[in-house]
This record gives sequence, C-alpha cells and structure tokens, in this order.
Amino acid sequence: MDGGLVQDKQVAMTKDDLFAKCFRFRKAREIMELGLYPYFRVIESAQDPVVYLRGRRMIMVGSNNYLGLTNDPRVKEAAVRAIQRYGTGCAGSRFLNGTLDIHIQLEEKLARFMKREAALVFSTGFQVNLGVISALVGKDDAVLIDKMDHASIIDGCRLSYGEIKKFRHNDMNDLERVLINSRGKGKLIVVDGVFSMEGDIIDLPEVVRLAEQYGARVMVDDAHGIGVLGSTGRGTCEHFGLEKKVDLIMGTYSKSLASIGGFVAGDEEIIHYIKHFARSLIFSASPPPASVAAVSAALDIIEQEPERIQRLWQNTNRMFNTFKELGFEVGPSQTPIIPVIVREDSTAFRMAMMLQEEGVFANVAVSPAVPNGKALIRTSYMATHTDEHLDIVTEAFKKVGKSLGLI
Repeated sequence: MDGGLVQDKQVAMTKDDLFAKCFRFRKAREIMELGLYPYFRVIESAQDPVVYLRGRRMIMVGSNNYLGLTNDPRVKEAAVRAIQRYGTGCAGSRFLNGTLDIHIQLEEKLARFMKREAALVFSTGFQVNLGVISALVGKDDAVLIDKMDHASIIDGCRLSYGEIKKFRHNDMNDLERVLINSRGKGKLIVVDGVFSMEGDIIDLPEVVRLAEQYGARVMVDDAHGIGVLGSTGRGTCEHFGLEKKVDLIMGTYSKSLASIGGFVAGDEEIIHYIKHFARSLIFSASPPPASVAAVSAALDIIEQEPERIQRLWQNTNRMFNTFKELGFEVGPSQTPIIPVIVREDSTAFRMAMMLQEEGVFANVAVSPAVPNGKALIRTSYMATHTDEHLDIVTEAFKKVGKSLGLI
C-alpha cells in the first residue's frame, strides 16, 4: 500500500474511529519484517506427508490429516461423483431446500459409526459448537468448560444466554467446585476429548462420574479424537469405554475425515431439538455434495483399514520417544499431537523458520492459543508418514534445537 495513502488515512482518523485499532496493530507486521512470520504460508500441493512451498519440498508435520485420507484416490473419486450428480453446492440451508439424500445417508452412517441414535451434519465444525451450545443452554442454565477448550466452544458459550463457568485445565477437583456452585441450574459440561495444542486427553471417566453425581449433561468435542483414539477410531469415548455415558459427541471432518464440516451425535430427541434451534445450522448454507461424499468414503476406509490407526500410533510413539531422547520438553501429550515447548514467543517464531529452512513444515502456537510463557512448536503425525520422512524431521529438530540452545 502507498505510504502516503496510509498516512492520509491515519491523519483523517479520530481516536473513536472504529478502524483506528487496525492501524495501531503492528505486531504481525513487525514479525513479517524480521522474516519470522509463520502464518498463512502458501502450500502448493495436497495435504500429504510431503508438501510444496514455492516449489520447495517440505515434510509436513503441521497437518491434522491423521489418517492420510485427504488425498486418497477413493475419497477424491467419491467427491467427483457427487459433483457430477448434485453439482457444486446446495444453494440453501438444510432447513429449507439444502437437504440432499446424501446428507441423510451420511447422518445415518455417522450415527452407526458413533453408536448413537442420531447425528446431524453442519457445514463446519466451528458451527457445530456454536449451534449446539447456544441451542441447549438458556438463561437459567450454566455451561461448564475447561480453560483450554477450543475457541469454538468458548464462542458457542458466548452466544448462549447461560452462565459461563470455567475450570482449571483437566482439574477434576476444580470441576467439582464449579458444579457445586452451579446447583439449581441446568448444567452442560463441554470438554475437548483431545486438546488441540498440547495433545493431552480429558479425564473423561472423572468428568462422567462428577456429571452423574451433580446432575449435569456432558458434551465431548472429539475433533482430534475421532479416527485416532479407540480400538476402531471412534474417539475418546471409545478409548475410555464410555460411549453410552456421554450425552453428545461432536466431531469434525477436517481432521481424520478428509474434508470440511462437522456433526453432533446423540439421542434422537436431543438431535431433533438441536435441528430446530441451532441457528448456525438453520441460517447457514448446507454442506456441499463433494464434502459429504468425501466424508462418507473416509468413514468406509477407516472401518475397512484399521491398520491405518496402528501405523499412526507407531509413528506417534516413535516421534514422542525421539523428542524425549533428544532432550526436548514435550508436555503432557498422549496423542499424535506432540508439542515441542520452547516457552518464549520469539524462540518459537525463529524455530519455525529454521525448521522450514531444513525442509520441515511445523506450526507455531503462542498466547492466547497457549498460556503466556508456554509458546510451542506444534507437530502432528499421519499414518502415511514413512520412516524416511520421520528421519528428516528428527535430524531437522536435532540441528535446530541445538542451534537455539533448547537441547
């Protein structure tokens, strides 16, 4: 942008101008000027273990494509067939003209897969949490959330008319305190099954026990658990053997299910109610045919090829042990999300760019995504990573970690 034009705009602004904050925001540009900006990097290929940035080959350890299905020929073929039959969009909401037969078929398949009575599909995972929480939690209710829950859960709570109560991360004593203080209200506990930054798992058995003791309902956001946890990939509830004890399970397609969108599964009466009160469903365009067909194909592959989950865990265990042996701090991770904790934001930015120079694409998480002083490099692994890929990642982290004095 022309410097004179920017100056003219700034001069014309007053302190109460709505846009004034936009011109005051300099942090990202300062990081850009230092060549350390790690966001919005442009990928020129599919989300595979190997991607290309500006024509350069990179090993991807920043993707949520846990089972490696986003570029699977069977998934792509299903999407192409759906476009050929139904076109590229539905031109309306699910509530009106946007429900296709394949939407209903996918909901039935998801309900069977999750072992629930019913499921409801949304256009994004973010919209699931916005719609479900705001539909269920009213002015006389309380919604109880872990302090590290995903942003979509927090925003869903803000859109509800209920009282929002947070408890310390995975601290069941603090959850009990909040439950005691919420007596006399309808209560919904909403937790991530797998926490997306540090990769730890919610203490779901204790959440369920406390919910039963204090008369609360439980919703699990299992975006990072489905396709990863449980003997058949059905997520956190299967992992703990609590599939019949959790009221609602939310999932997304943008991780293991190879597309974009989301769903909620539970008892038919509850899903029926959500279908008629979730504003993010009623007033949003319907999931496009290609996305719906891709998810359906991905579900079939997950059930037919359990070895994918086994391979994912082989890769996960290898890299977790490797980071520990090298001397990195990896936090409480129990999943294919393995953070390398570097603490200072500036160190995280430098490390990401240094890894990129070594041919490794990893993500950066700084406050507010993580607590202050807990900046990290977020790595995540796929079933389709080969030993050769992981060798390259190991050597890059070893070299960069030593250079930065982290190991």
